[in-house]
Amino acid sequence: MKRYIFKNIIIGSVALFSLAGCSDLLEETPHDFYEPGYFKTEQGVLQGLTSHYAHLRWLYGNAYFYNSLETGTDEITYAQSADGNFKDHDLSGVGTITPSSSRSDVLWNNSFSDINTANGIIENAAAVGVAPSLVAESKFFRGFDYFLLVQTFGGVPLDLGAGELKFNSKPSRFSVRNSVPQVYTKGIFPDLKEAVAELPDASRLTGTATKTLARLYLAKAYLTYAWWLQNPNSIPTYPDTPRTDPDGHNAQWYFQEAYNVALEGINNAGTNFALQASFYDVNLGSNDRNKEMLLYADHTEANEYYNGSSLTYANGGGADNFAGWMATWNYTAIKSKNAAGGLVSPVQREAAQALGRPWTRMAPPIDVFTNTFADKTNDSRYDGTFTTVYRGNWNLKGTGLTDVATLYNANSLPITPKDAVLSFLNDEPATPITYPSGGGDSGIGAGVLPGRADYVVSPSGFSRIVYPGFWKLGPYRTDNAGTLGQPNAASTRPFPIAKFSELYFVAAEAAVKGATGSMTARNLINVIRARAGKWRWDNNGNAAKVADNSVALTAATPSVIDINYILAERSREYFGEGYRWYDLVRTQKWNELAGTYRICGASYGNHTPATVTRTIQPFHYLRPIPTGQLDGMEMTVAEKLAYQNPGY
Repeated sequence: MKRYIFKNIIIGSVALFSLAGCSDLLEETPHDFYEPGYFKTEQGVLQGLTSHYAHLRWLYGNAYFYNSLETGTDEITYAQSADGNFKDHDLSGVGTITPSSSRSDVLWNNSFSDINTANGIIENAAAVGVAPSLVAESKFFRGFDYFLLVQTFGGVPLDLGAGELKFNSKPSRFSVRNSVPQVYTKGIFPDLKEAVAELPDASRLTGTATKTLARLYLAKAYLTYAWWLQNPNSIPTYPDTPRTDPDGHNAQWYFQEAYNVALEGINNAGTNFALQASFYDVNLGSNDRNKEMLLYADHTEANEYYNGSSLTYANGGGADNFAGWMATWNYTAIKSKNAAGGLVSPVQREAAQALGRPWTRMAPPIDVFTNTFADKTNDSRYDGTFTTVYRGNWNLKGTGLTDVATLYNANSLPITPKDAVLSFLNDEPATPITYPSGGGDSGIGAGVLPGRADYVVSPSGFSRIVYPGFWKLGPYRTDNAGTLGQPNAASTRPFPIAKFSELYFVAAEAAVKGATGSMTARNLINVIRARAGKWRWDNNGNAAKVADNSVALTAATPSVIDINYILAERSREYFGEGYRWYDLVRTQKWNELAGTYRICGASYGNHTPATVTRTIQPFHYLRPIPTGQLDGMEMTVAEKLAYQNPGY
């Protein structure tokens, strides 16, 4: 009898996490391997549940999977220090996505073992007396994993060797892919609907799955499948199959269901989940795990073992949360002068949210700053997303400059610690910036304006090597104690995966596609835009700012909202969080919105924007099956070719 499974499906090896001694957090007992009989015990089921949350850290925060979700979109291109991992995904003539270069392999290689764990729990939990509400967590994660896989690769196997959605313990090297409709209607929808019915309203432990989370993913799955059925731009699918629903529903039915479920999520959250009062608070490190967060890949600075990564130095791999390094440019190259005229580094590498570890692998195109975030005055989301002012931190212990009170910066003007050293301007200034040839006095090619002590760069001068930093995902530590802290460690913050706010976006998108109900698309988007207009802190000004621009922002919302407006709002809200490739693929807007971009070059002093054209072909809407998977299967050449997505 044939058994269908992947060479990398395992029953065990997991890195579980908790905070020792905290009873409201996930606890674990280390296990290197789960043999099949372990899931026939209560302890085995409970440990398996914990492993679902641990597996998130191998996806979210992993910079290479993150790169596959952002690079090549209108949000991100490759930066000066990028290698093929990043250039290949840009599709701009500097590399090619292949089965061996695609970093969606991270998803493939880490999802099926979690699915098999879920299969084992779902099959055995009732027999060992585990409550249905706990089993529902496994149903959620199986639906969650399959939803990620089907969006990324198209149809994927439901049978891992023992039958569809059955726990497998006898690996073999043969596999058959199900069609996209089968994955949705046999796997994703039933699992997520049962999760909605059986999960609790409130988390049983900090960060565990709830009804609201399951409703969000069920609504997203309905929305995505509706687009797939509609297929407005005739994008091919694989395995090839008619765009018809086995349950007999059409695209409009699914758009309406997406709307209905999203509204149920909004209206039934109770006191468990809610929007934060300001956008700044959503992503503020000291406010992590707030009520807007529905799911995250958790980490902690309290214990290295439970963090899953070194607290002092990380190499960038495994369960490290190092995605935030990629869009952080080398700000430590900025130079000022001391009293003797010697060059020193006024902004040093620090474990602080505005700074962090620089890798310069990913950079936002100029259009992000001039189009997506055009309103930087009323809308707080630009200020709550980017680091645009780099301030002196040479006074901290360990810099070698702790006792130096004053340095000399642009125009030879004095600066003191916490003063602006470099500013990325919101707009082009009325007085032209004087830029140097090459690195200049600033060391990074930044310019000067009369009377200003800070060096400046305007949006038209943002490049692959010097650009605003990514505050949103920056590190946050409480143990710096007046020093630079541990900036070479991976972030100990939770990586955000799902937010309560997205329920509004899912319902709004469904409404644009014809769904109806108590709130229009404009009503829904204006809830988000009203919050965006409320300021309590000027992040880059480093000062309190109490302002309410919600009336101005909501009044500026178009009376008729289209998909492009929804996508622009999604980018303003979730920029750089790993949503964008899925958004553009779902709506089939990838080529339209990301086919060209503008950015300056990769050398200091280059402030001449170039327009870059990408070649995004229909087959790129699916990622290739990884080479490692194909190499590990005992199948004929023809069978392997048939298994691979066309175009690769």
